[in-house]
Amino acid sequence: MTIILDETLPRPRLQRIEKAMTSQPDTHYSELLRPLREAVAEAGKLALTKFRSNVRSWNKENASPVSEADLAVDNFLRERLTGIDPAIGWLSEESVDAPERLTKDRVWIVDPIDGTRSFIAGREDWAVCAALVERGRPVAAAIELPATGESFAAIKGGGATKNGRKISASTKVQLEGAAIAWPAKLKTTAAALGNPIEVPRIHSIAVRLSRVASGEIDGALASANANDWDLAAPDLLVHEAGGRVTDAEGRLPVYNLARHIHGVLVAAGSELHPKLVSALATSLK
Repeated sequence: MTIILDETLPRPRLQRIEKAMTSQPDTHYSELLRPLREAVAEAGKLALTKFRSNVRSWNKENASPVSEADLAVDNFLRERLTGIDPAIGWLSEESVDAPERLTKDRVWIVDPIDGTRSFIAGREDWAVCAALVERGRPVAAAIELPATGESFAAIKGGGATKNGRKISASTKVQLEGAAIAWPAKLKTTAAALGNPIEVPRIHSIAVRLSRVASGEIDGALASANANDWDLAAPDLLVHEAGGRVTDAEGRLPVYNLARHIHGVLVAAGSELHPKLVSALATSLK
């Protein structure tokens, strides 16, 4: 796969990202995965205590919903994760973005509750997500689905697991008959993908991509304007399960940039992914 990066980035930072994408890690990420998993699991339990209760919620300035549960989980994870190593930066949906994160090679990227609308509505497709990103790419990740009792984790070069058991992305080869999940915004676009099977809507991007990593579905799409916190953890999960996550032109997402918003994204097993990218590129013209 060709990796294309934004050449407008400062050259030293661009070189660090390129190195991370082309070389083996020197750090023993496994030392950070255990406390990361424990923190996300406990955060999931905290969120679950507020699920299907009279939790207060409101809309933020961008019209996206937030609840007391989001803020409680964000505070909990910030305390736990920054306590592991204070030198690691921080980026979360529910925290004020501090520009100093851009000076850090390592950053925690967190979504306290991915799928807040589902959480507020009492649906089960929401998740607590956290990833350690190093030089633009995720190297350790944990995703908790408290309402369904599922725990996902991944470490760069070490594979991905669901409830402690190794998982693998689908080996589906053809788009015909492939089980693909997409958001409502891409329904018209998805109609041109070669007669795939539309799976029931999965509102959370993290849950959608986790299903790709576990092989429960063959592929998934994410509409434009997803943020780093929606994607970093499930991105690593899919790649470590043998799949691919890229934009509609086959480029890897890069995280912890000044702009943390992404375009349309494609996730699938490694055999299906290039065909899905090709079909999507044609439909988006």
